[in-house]
Amino acid sequence: MKKIAIAFLTLIFSFYSCKNKNEESKAETKKEISDLSIYNLPSKWTTQDGKDIEIKSLRGNVLVMVMIYTSCKAACPRLVADMRDIESKLEKTTKQNVKLILVSIDPKTDTPQRLKSFAIANKMNQNPWIFLRSSEENTREFAAVLAVNYKQISPMDFSHSNIISVFNPEGELIFQQEGLGVNNEKTIETINQEAAKI
Repeated sequence: MKKIAIAFLTLIFSFYSCKNKNEESKAETKKEISDLSIYNLPSKWTTQDGKDIEIKSLRGNVLVMVMIYTSCKAACPRLVADMRDIESKLEKTTKQNVKLILVSIDPKTDTPQRLKSFAIANKMNQNPWIFLRSSEENTREFAAVLAVNYKQISPMDFSHSNIISVFNPEGELIFQQEGLGVNNEKTIETINQEAAKI
């Protein structure tokens, strides 16, 4: 009888330890967002398809971000070309783990409809491309996180930094490419390495 009781207790403890291990692994997959993550930002954004999202809904992907405005005739077309060049060099096996995001610094002009038209005209209206706009306040806050400076210099024009930022799946900034038409080998390597870990 004693042996049966011991065997029964052993069985219960083994089930209990399995349950604990399962709970631990679930907790690991839902690890806390670090203080350095952009997923701490509570701001709401609208895509080119008129869909409202929070940045944290993109968690789990490598994010490649640039800030532009669609009426720009100077630097932005070059930044868009740089983003397209990056996309063309991503490894096909890991590209599904990458989101290429263009954030408007002119939300007044860049309505979802305008962003959609711009995306279609530039053949960027499909995965992995996302266009985002928000309020001016949220845009300013986001620009500060990306170290992007911008200033309205006329009713239709802004001067702004030319920076492409790469974030790991936890939303932490891991690399920045600064300038127009610069060598992007390090940027591509960083994105591919991070995306391969997912």
